[in-house]
Amino acid sequence: MNTSSKPIHFSDFFTEGHFETQPETLLFETKPRSLTIGIPKETILCEHRVALVPHSLRALIGYGHQVVVEADAGKDSYFSDHHYSEAGALISPSREEVFKSHIIVKVAPPTIEEIELMSPDSILISPLQIPILQDEYLERLRKKKITALAMEYLKAEDGSFPIVRTMSEIAGTSAVLTAAEYLTNSQGGRGVLLGGISGVPPAKIVILGAGFVAENAIRVAQGLGASVRVFDNNITKLMRLQNVLGRHIHTSTFNPVHLAYQLLSADVVIGAMHSKTGRTPILVTEEMVSKMKDGSVIIDVSIDQGGCIETSKLTTLDAPSFVKHGVVHYCVPNIASKVSRTASQSISNIITPLLIKMGSMAHIEQLLFSHNGIRNGCYVYKGFITNEYLAKRFEQKYTPIDLLLTSHL
Repeated sequence: MNTSSKPIHFSDFFTEGHFETQPETLLFETKPRSLTIGIPKETILCEHRVALVPHSLRALIGYGHQVVVEADAGKDSYFSDHHYSEAGALISPSREEVFKSHIIVKVAPPTIEEIELMSPDSILISPLQIPILQDEYLERLRKKKITALAMEYLKAEDGSFPIVRTMSEIAGTSAVLTAAEYLTNSQGGRGVLLGGISGVPPAKIVILGAGFVAENAIRVAQGLGASVRVFDNNITKLMRLQNVLGRHIHTSTFNPVHLAYQLLSADVVIGAMHSKTGRTPILVTEEMVSKMKDGSVIIDVSIDQGGCIETSKLTTLDAPSFVKHGVVHYCVPNIASKVSRTASQSISNIITPLLIKMGSMAHIEQLLFSHNGIRNGCYVYKGFITNEYLAKRFEQKYTPIDLLLTSHL
């Protein structure tokens, strides 16, 4: 038995190497399990990503796990069935067979019909996406006693969220490039070039939040020559941005008067807030939006957690925008799906070590008990709702997962 007292950090856990030499142990070592992992083809929200890519499958299969991939699951990311087959996966034309796997990994929440296909006591790893969440969704998970982990709430020891961070890199870059496109006349915008030219001032971008989405958005915006304003109540985050970017940028706390003033002259507003447990707070009211310039653009990256702008409503990549109060709104929850191959590889790099760790432990309870960061992402556990925000929102009974785990172990 391993007697080391050194704590295992969540960030270390996600970066552990594959196929490491195993130490010699004494007496009772947890026997590794062989898992069956299902990768379905995504069918909602115009989702083009896939949860695991072929090169990750080689590692999982090397550990003795079986991976069942639905036919054409990776087609939109240009990973063919042949690629998955060569990596050792079982390609199945039957959705029913895929959803009978012990672990289901998705990059979009399962539909009610897909939950019905899942086996009782199975494990679901997927985003939660609060705007489309219904009480029936939770009820079906509860009835089947499925243990559900929300990708966006899996937390590292340093307080960061690995999936959110990697998707934020993509979302921040995509948000600015998308804003530049929607400012053009052809997309209903003001006909403004984001970076401006000699003698003509650049577009003004207001960013709500100072996290990783903001950091990457600022890099691209400044690279294109845009003028940037950043708002956040966390002074430490604002200071971090100044240090990381290596240059002075205009920052402020969420002072309603100052924010409203900046919105009056903004060409682009990017919502880049992230909530640790539930819905993001509303920071821009409908009245503020109504006073913005006609043809200005709102990109609400926070829409997957409800959005931080009152006028935001969920859209899809097929119909990504709408106009309200003369302002173009772009509110796609899976904005990273615009570059699905890059995004799929990024998600796969994080989820693969998690699955390997699951297989190395006797049961899911042991993994949840050992890693507080993974525990933070568990919102339904064997018939109990373990996320306080969701329980209050849908008027369901909330049961702390710490209490459930200690009672079982």
